[in-house]
Amino acid sequence: MTWWHNGTSDPLLTVWQHAADAYHAAHPNVTIKVDPIQNEQFQTKVPLALQGSDFPTIYQQWGGGQEASQLSSGKVLDLSAATSGWVSQLGPAAAAWQVNGKQYGVPYDLHVVGFWYRKDLFAQAGITAPPATLDDLNADVAKLKSAGLAPISIGSKDRWPDAFWWEYFAVRECSLNTLKTQIPALKLTDGCWKRAGDDLTAFLATKPFQDSFLGTPAQQGAGSSAGLLANGKAAMELQGDWELGTMTSLTSDKNLASEVGWFPFPAVTGGQGDPGVALGGGDGFSCTVGAPAACADFLKYLDDQDVQSQIAAQGIGLPVNPAAASSLTDPALQSAFQYSHSASYIQTYFDIAMPTNVGQALDSAVADFFAGKGSTQSIIDSVSKASSGSDK
Repeated sequence: MTWWHNGTSDPLLTVWQHAADAYHAAHPNVTIKVDPIQNEQFQTKVPLALQGSDFPTIYQQWGGGQEASQLSSGKVLDLSAATSGWVSQLGPAAAAWQVNGKQYGVPYDLHVVGFWYRKDLFAQAGITAPPATLDDLNADVAKLKSAGLAPISIGSKDRWPDAFWWEYFAVRECSLNTLKTQIPALKLTDGCWKRAGDDLTAFLATKPFQDSFLGTPAQQGAGSSAGLLANGKAAMELQGDWELGTMTSLTSDKNLASEVGWFPFPAVTGGQGDPGVALGGGDGFSCTVGAPAACADFLKYLDDQDVQSQIAAQGIGLPVNPAAASSLTDPALQSAFQYSHSASYIQTYFDIAMPTNVGQALDSAVADFFAGKGSTQSIIDSVSKASSGSDK
């Protein structure tokens, strides 16, 4: 079997290689060829592979509307029967990898987006506690700038990190009912969507990001947004819980875990959104047609407590198997885990919740907005324009 995953750096790179080797040792007739691929390449590489004849046996899958879009290729294997005996142990999380009640993918971890921050830089700027409201965040940005520090790092070169900002403002401005009805319908007609853009406009005007942020990658190298935070060159970054593992590979600082903390996106005064709603998702895998029975069995192995405990202990993600939660020992990741489990609702990243072409159009519109192109309305319009040709 060939296996495409996005663990191009440690600790995930080694965890996945060990998993493949261990499975082979227990099943000598099954060989897994591991092919790590940079995360940003999946958006184009997977659709192209599924349209051709040279596709992997197992590939990285984020579920939602993106997964549904892939079904038209006829290459995504229905795992319903093969997983029926064990997928229930994952709880409601597995539903995000279903389409019309059928299981076309299986998650191996869960994610929530929030702020990673440097405790030392907060102290240097006189900030005594993480911000609870947008007003607090704006005040902290001002304090950090007065102290000569870059308040927030962002990897806008890769474009997708920009979307987290507009999406979180939308989650705070829009009611839960609006999120649950208008995102699946691909009709962003409520006034809250424009208010989210207005919030973003006002925030960008404070110049909260590092210099030349439009040319900064998200995760590649010490000069990436993750690297800037890891090396104390920026005080905050809005990213997923996976960022601790990413940062560890980008710095020589062995005390990094004790120097960073985590807090949720602040409440927006006057917003109709529930402050307890989180933006997140997860990572998983799908099998392709023609895959042997070992493919689904291997996905089960990745969700067994042993591998799940490694994922938790290494700070790779929040374990999808609750039996492994005790292995999540990092205080910052414990905070993210507790927040995700106490959240009133987890809104899946918009570009995953929506069909692939619509999500990509939205990401591009937000990235263009960050670059000074377009308007708050053009972000909203990108969804309706792209969806006019989508299979909803």
